[in-house]
Amino acid sequence: MAEHDDILRYHKPRRLGLWLAAAAAVFLIVLVTGVVGRVNAAHRLRVETAASAIPTVKVIAPSAATQARELVLPGAVKAYYEAPIYAQVSGYLQHWNTDIGAKVKAGEVLASIATPNLDQELAQAQANLASAVATEQIDGITARRWDAMRAGDAVSQQDADTKDAAYTAARAATLAARATVAGFVAQEGFKRITAPFDGVVTARNTDIGALITPGAPGQTPLFVVDDMSRLRIYVNVPESDAAKVKSVRSASFTVDEYPGRVFTARFAATSGAIDPQSGTLLVQFLADNAAGALQPGDYAQVTLKLPADARALSLPSSALMFRDSGMAVAEVGPDNRVVIKPITIGRDLGNVVQIASGIGKDDRIIDNPPDSLEPGDQVDIAPPSPR
Repeated sequence: MAEHDDILRYHKPRRLGLWLAAAAAVFLIVLVTGVVGRVNAAHRLRVETAASAIPTVKVIAPSAATQARELVLPGAVKAYYEAPIYAQVSGYLQHWNTDIGAKVKAGEVLASIATPNLDQELAQAQANLASAVATEQIDGITARRWDAMRAGDAVSQQDADTKDAAYTAARAATLAARATVAGFVAQEGFKRITAPFDGVVTARNTDIGALITPGAPGQTPLFVVDDMSRLRIYVNVPESDAAKVKSVRSASFTVDEYPGRVFTARFAATSGAIDPQSGTLLVQFLADNAAGALQPGDYAQVTLKLPADARALSLPSSALMFRDSGMAVAEVGPDNRVVIKPITIGRDLGNVVQIASGIGKDDRIIDNPPDSLEPGDQVDIAPPSPR
């Protein structure tokens, strides 16, 4: 029975405690390892998240403006000389010799005016002159006779002086009559309307039998003669470029009549003053037109090559930021924090803009800045791209 009791009695395994301790240790190690791993992973996640929150940007330096700039402006083509011709005497147009498009020489008669009233006034003036000459001759003879009699004391000195004075007055009257005749003769010369210079008749605003009266600026001229051998090109340059245009020696221009053909003109002069109404400077160029291809009145597109402004700084247009307060750029400060700088654009050249104010040549400007960028944000600078 004792043996049976030993068999039925529970006996504790000899190494159970050791196995339990080992299992507990392994469990504890696994638990600690998992917790530490999760803590490290969370820390790495926080570090990586913070690092990814700092944007990496590419910085560029403003460059000096060295490229010449083209300025395209509308221009007016005018004849080198343009003479509106008016009548200087009254009458009727007797005949005209040249029509529009006719080439004329200086002094060539364009038309003749019949002036019956002027002719009559000239005839009367000539008659008055003849009368004055006759009176002068008689008074001269009388004065000489009285002077001879005064020498023999046959007449008084007063009577002799009176005759001398009458002779002097008669000579003055003759001079006045001659001047009157000369004036009418000069007016007779205006009966022939002549060309003032070599050129082309561009307008004829009268016809045979038309009543002619002396004209004045503002009235319709009888004829217009243009010298087209050379042309004047007038361009209104904005005030901002007025100083630069003075260094321009030539310009190129096109007209609608000749698509694709480029003409050249040389600088002649400027008006020397800014028009207060338009804020522009009037610039004149001269173009040779010996071939007669161009015509006064053409509308021209004039291209001026202006020198680069050495003081201006250029940036690619990709560096610009459009803010509510206006145009700006983002600069990276010494501590790699963002500074938003408002700027003023001088010239927009497309892919490149010239900055008039707001940046310095040593500034580090962010190219393609994110829209979310704000002042004080920290950024990382991307290494320069290998060339």
